[in-house]
Amino acid sequence: MTEPPVIAVVGATGSQGGGLARAILADPEHRFALRALTRDPDSPAARDLAGAGAQVVTADLDDEAALRAAFTGAHGAYVVTNYWAPLRPEQEARRSRAEMELDHAANAARAAATAGVTHVVFSTLEDTRTVLNGRVPTFEGRYTVPHFDAKAEADALFVEHRVPTTFLRTAYFFDNLSRGGALARGDDGTLALTLPMADKPMSGIAVADIGRTALGVFRRGAELIGHTVSIAGDHLTGEQYAAQLSEALGRPVVYRPLGWDEYRALGFPAAAEMGNMFQYYAEDSARFVADRDLDRVRELNPGLLSFRGWLAEHAGDIPLP
Repeated sequence: MTEPPVIAVVGATGSQGGGLARAILADPEHRFALRALTRDPDSPAARDLAGAGAQVVTADLDDEAALRAAFTGAHGAYVVTNYWAPLRPEQEARRSRAEMELDHAANAARAAATAGVTHVVFSTLEDTRTVLNGRVPTFEGRYTVPHFDAKAEADALFVEHRVPTTFLRTAYFFDNLSRGGALARGDDGTLALTLPMADKPMSGIAVADIGRTALGVFRRGAELIGHTVSIAGDHLTGEQYAAQLSEALGRPVVYRPLGWDEYRALGFPAAAEMGNMFQYYAEDSARFVADRDLDRVRELNPGLLSFRGWLAEHAGDIPLP
């Protein structure tokens, strides 16, 4: 019996990588075998993957040699970099978060090229500077939304190293609502969605659907190599998000967006960058939404969740102020 081709998943115990890891293991046709890359193979999540049939290996994006070893013999590799990953003290002294993310992508691209991986799926985003440059605060010298822009720059690294890559562009995570901060309670007790989306549709997706859609990309194989696949699970205005939250939470939610400058001034870590991000979502809404054809995404991932579908599973996870 021929063994199924191996997909090496970076960050297999994290959110995006974990979604793909679970999708591979749950595939009733068992078209691929899972090689789960993790910093800590003894973590509960890693042990769970091993118990479910994954090969668990120690590797992370800081270590190109470990990545190369983990990618060797794999048919495919899923690469996701994390701008928000904590920097160790010695790293803070020599590089910014964006530089770290670019270093990580370069390590993955070189490792995949050397190991001869047949198909890489790179989780990426748009370059917001094409829309925002000169009109919003900048960060790290040249970025308007660094966790978007650095990924967009990193696309070129996979091209430079001639890695057969599909560029998987994601969207706002519905799951961010579970972290709190999106809802506020007014003086009259009414719950309000305050995210600064203005009056434009904003694309969103369940994090688990990123992995499930990535599996669909690997199934398609060569036909998507060299292509950008932009994904979402829904496109809704702030009013529509609020209406569906009202239904799911069983209490009224109104849409009262902050202005972008108000949001940038909130003072929590990354508030200014997040304000830029929401301004980008609104000002580039027509193109951003048009690039994410939900029917095409469902061809790759028939179980794609709409926002209403995500709420049916996760409304209870959203903290109320």
